[in-house]
Amino acid sequence: MTRDDVLDAAAQVFRQKGFHGASMSDIAAAVNVQKASLYHHVSSKQEILLALLDRALVMLTEHISAISTQNLPPDQKLRLMIRGYLTGLADNADLTSVLLFEHRSLDKKSHARHVPHRDKFEGLWRDVLNEGVQKKIFDLKDTGLAVRALMGLLNWTLTWYHPDGQKSIEQIADEYSDFVLRGMLK
Repeated sequence: MTRDDVLDAAAQVFRQKGFHGASMSDIAAAVNVQKASLYHHVSSKQEILLALLDRALVMLTEHISAISTQNLPPDQKLRLMIRGYLTGLADNADLTSVLLFEHRSLDKKSHARHVPHRDKFEGLWRDVLNEGVQKKIFDLKDTGLAVRALMGLLNWTLTWYHPDGQKSIEQIADEYSDFVLRGMLK
């Protein structure tokens, strides 16, 4: 058993039971070890949570950063970012569920450490929207608010999306992109 095994199991347990509903015993059972054995790899549930949040944000930031720096018009970048982000959420549902729904469980010290990583991630989206405004492709009064609205739309997908559903995550991403970029007006 490795630290990564513990984190993978914890992500699954946190997704199923929530951070507060999960115990170290639940995590130990998921990796088939005694609870005491976990403490060779982690010191607390709080440490596990922060490690999972960091892991998820690093993965998503690296993926979105690679898209956001491409030499493409901002609207095309945004489409690719939406698709890439939703795919990342769906392909890593246990991990990304912890990021989206359990971050509120961080203690104050861990939260303070987490926020700059989250802000860096959101900044990638804001930069693309600001580029679109500057190039007169987007008409946005507040790109920070637009990013939060976009993240709300995309993040909530994880609560209802099923891989065996009527639409693939790519189809959903494309329809979201059309909605975001074209709106609802005829």
